[in-house]
Amino acid sequence: MDGEAQLNPFLRGNFAPIRSEDDFDLEVQGEIPRELRGTLYRIGPNPQFEPKDPNYHWFLGDGMVHAFRVEDGKASYRNRWVRTPRFELERQEGRGLFGAWGNPMTTDPKAAGVDGGVANTNIVCHAGHLLALVEGSRPFEVAQGSLDPIGYAESYQGRVTAHPKVDPETGEMVWFGYSTGAMPLNNQVSYGVTAADGTVVRRDDFEAPFASMVHDFMVTRNYALFPILPLTGSLERAMGGRPAYAWEPDKGAYVGVMRRDAGVETIRWFNAPACYVFHPMNAWEADGKIFADVMRYDAAPLFPNPDGSRGQATAARLVRWTFDLAGNSDAIKEETLDDLDGEFPRFDERRAGLSYRHGWFAGDTRGLKTVKTNAIAHIDLKTGVKSVYELPAGDLTSEPVFTPRSASAEEGDGWLTAVVWRAAENRSDLVVFEAQDVASGPIGMAKLPRRVPFGFHGNWVSSP
Repeated sequence: MDGEAQLNPFLRGNFAPIRSEDDFDLEVQGEIPRELRGTLYRIGPNPQFEPKDPNYHWFLGDGMVHAFRVEDGKASYRNRWVRTPRFELERQEGRGLFGAWGNPMTTDPKAAGVDGGVANTNIVCHAGHLLALVEGSRPFEVAQGSLDPIGYAESYQGRVTAHPKVDPETGEMVWFGYSTGAMPLNNQVSYGVTAADGTVVRRDDFEAPFASMVHDFMVTRNYALFPILPLTGSLERAMGGRPAYAWEPDKGAYVGVMRRDAGVETIRWFNAPACYVFHPMNAWEADGKIFADVMRYDAAPLFPNPDGSRGQATAARLVRWTFDLAGNSDAIKEETLDDLDGEFPRFDERRAGLSYRHGWFAGDTRGLKTVKTNAIAHIDLKTGVKSVYELPAGDLTSEPVFTPRSASAEEGDGWLTAVVWRAAENRSDLVVFEAQDVASGPIGMAKLPRRVPFGFHGNWVSSP
């Protein structure tokens, strides 16, 4: 590892990449319920070569899928890189070629005209297709089980969010893309819909108030909500050697609200004090209002100020935003729901876009204002009661993923799975909790012989 890599925090510790693709049968401790059958697919950045650009960021590494297969109380593991055109070109050349955030000033000429997507942020299964997603490219399909590459889903015709929403009532997958114009780092946003059979049936473009990193959005039964928050993108800034994305609170914070059956020209822009949200938990509508539960930061973490100076340390907390559709005010009302710092909120997605009761997230009980989380929390939004499992000192957890006990089980009745890094041993475990009793700790775990680097998102795909 060269000197720049040693200094870059996103290339050290459990952020550092692993260099092998493996298949392991895992030792199980405790008991993994026999009724829990399927695969937890997780994905994250794992650069195959040392990055060319000294401004390498965690969000920019080649995607690697980590698949945990669970059946009859046993578990196995498989990991594979997502073999995008970028991955294949760099493997052919034996070195990194691409600049950070697509910066042409730091991209090797051999990469000119080659799609730079890394497919590293989320992995979802819709209409039988397992899609590796990143917000700068089309979905890249991989085969369930084998993880062999199938290729880009060409029908999407451009960038797609890493966080689509599947409507539990219609089976539609609702999505968006940002910076979808011809030049990088622009304010064009696309809104799209994929039918339950996997056919893309809509893609419309509109202009946001400014160019922003729009990592996620919210969808209810009838509405889509687009948060345009002041983590701004600037090609001019990037080509001048300053940050491509930076925190500019003076730009303000906006959320565009649009009926799903209407045109993009009908978007109504609501506003809030400057803040940032990577991930909502869920959103729904009632009595002429929209409610959205989101993990809200005072400032965007992990990103600098426009002049390149370090941004402020900040952590997210769960808040509820209320949009009064019938009122005259475009101000978003905000209510704090919990006081534990956290990230990666999840819920029972059979209630996606609908009113719900149970939520889970990765928490930080140490107050360190970091994305490295040491606890898993369950919150009952009806009673306000929260339960927390704190990991042993030094250990850190990924996003917790909910799986229902059966298709007909009541909301929140099921299991929670997560991947935990055991710091002292420098390896990882798959852990399984009773979803509404996380405070009691894991009921079972599957032990890996090595670590899984810090990643982003995952989803459970049940076996028949």
